Amino acid sequence: MLTLKSFEFNPIQENTYLLYNEFNDCIIIDPGCYYDTEKEELVSFINDNKLKPVLLVNTHCHLDHVFGNKYLAEKYNLKLHTHSKEKETLAMAAASGLMFQLPFDNYTGEIIPLENEEFIKLGDDKLKILHTPGHSIASLSFYNEEGKFVISGDALFKGSIGRTDLPGGNMDLLLESIRTQLFTLPAATIVYSGHGPTTTIGEEIKFNPFLN
Repeated sequence: MLTLKSFEFNPIQENTYLLYNEFNDCIIIDPGCYYDTEKEELVSFINDNKLKPVLLVNTHCHLDHVFGNKYLAEKYNLKLHTHSKEKETLAMAAASGLMFQLPFDNYTGEIIPLENEEFIKLGDDKLKILHTPGHSIASLSFYNEEGKFVISGDALFKGSIGRTDLPGGNMDLLLESIRTQLFTLPAATIVYSGHGPTTTIGEEIKFNPFLN
């Protein structure tokens, strides 16, 4: 059974997630830690709970979700796992940071592609890989059936959806992704989004104004 810990990082208020199992192996998803104090907060939690990071994963590669990639990859000797089509988005992230006056050192290491895999595995626990493009060119979401939750990146928020006016965005594609990949999950599934509070699939099916 996976345990989930969330952090809100950087000026864009992005949600970073740690998932860890009973053996203290852990997955870092969308490390948005920008300031040194945020990096220290994340590492302190890892150290205090005696966790061992074994996977570094991005749902997508917009700058606010990748600020901490390089730091954590080097610290824990990790390679980045994401969709291969997100490479171009990642390559633009540093330039986007300069535009937003948020300069940072970008990850330039090897990318392990996820699109040909059905699951991310952490011991006996599994995250099903859901293809949810539309906010970015190849966004992914990750569903844990046993824990009854999905990490949706910036595809789906409480009462909202991801913006589609950035490079690679496509409104029709995003709505299709949500309806076919996320809204087919059980209604009680908790949605952990890239920004903002949690919600459930059932609540968004009923009340999300972009999908009704």
